[in-house]
Amino acid sequence: MVLLSPIPIRTEKILPIKLPVVDLSTERSMLTKLIVKACEEYGFFNVINHGVSYDTVAKMEEAAFDFFARPLPQKKQLPIYGCKNIGFNGDMGEIEYLLLSASPTSIAHFNNISNVPSNFSCSVSAYRDGVRELACEILELMAEGLGVPDRWFLSRLIRDVDSDSVLRFNHYPATLNKNCKDKDMSPSHTNTNVGFGEHSDPQILTILRSNDVAGLQISLQDGVWNPVPPDPSAFCVNVGDLLQVMTNGRFVSVRHRAVTNSHKSRMSVAYFGGPPLDACIVAPSVMVTPQRPSLFKPFTWAEYKKVTYSMRLGERRIDLFRNCTQLHTQNYTS
Repeated sequence: MVLLSPIPIRTEKILPIKLPVVDLSTERSMLTKLIVKACEEYGFFNVINHGVSYDTVAKMEEAAFDFFARPLPQKKQLPIYGCKNIGFNGDMGEIEYLLLSASPTSIAHFNNISNVPSNFSCSVSAYRDGVRELACEILELMAEGLGVPDRWFLSRLIRDVDSDSVLRFNHYPATLNKNCKDKDMSPSHTNTNVGFGEHSDPQILTILRSNDVAGLQISLQDGVWNPVPPDPSAFCVNVGDLLQVMTNGRFVSVRHRAVTNSHKSRMSVAYFGGPPLDACIVAPSVMVTPQRPSLFKPFTWAEYKKVTYSMRLGERRIDLFRNCTQLHTQNYTS
């Protein structure tokens, strides 16, 4: 087990929220409307009847928990393992994680590494295939709902052989304060420390799976955090920065964070659907009108990724790519 020093959160307004639930078995024309509405109003939604089997998810989680249960020196031998440090600019959290490319060759590489579970490569590969297809299906529904003639304009970027998608396995050990008795642990005190600080996701779309332990919080209003109840039967989907740009601001990339649980460890697995590095990120012409001019400058994913890794976790990097004429006229949340 990793021993981590507590990083307490500030006193903030906490308002629980229930995210929209999108059932993929819904009639398609209604489904597209529900997804667009959720992305415009929340930037997040839960998806059920998603087609990723329970067995696929269970095997992936078993392999991941097996890895995180190993001794710290053994885990540190893996270059993709991290503990406490998030990124390269001083951000810290009560977390240990694996960060790996979602490409087939990258995942297959783990077959030849002795200090990972023997079933890791196979189970993670099957999981990656499932959530990638889910991400592409959702992106195609989004395009239809937005009225974009080319409904593959988003999913094509993730299906590309050079897609820069990644998988991140986050493990948040329990952080029980031994001076606090069980009877004092009301729901408002259950989550007390930051595991992964405030940020938005830089890629196109995130598909998040977590075990049945609370921790995700989103911020729809400055100074207010909304805890999201876990739903082990669903995937949590959220808009990334690139998708906000490619919808010309109609969809919002909402800031969020993860807090630790006092009694139980939490594991989340995020699939970040990313385009090829040389992909030009720009809204299609149908999303730009005289009434809603282009809010962002065109850029490549490589340019945005470079900026992302040069800044602190909580900085609003998307603002650096706004068209100057829109900076003071656009009312936005990111």
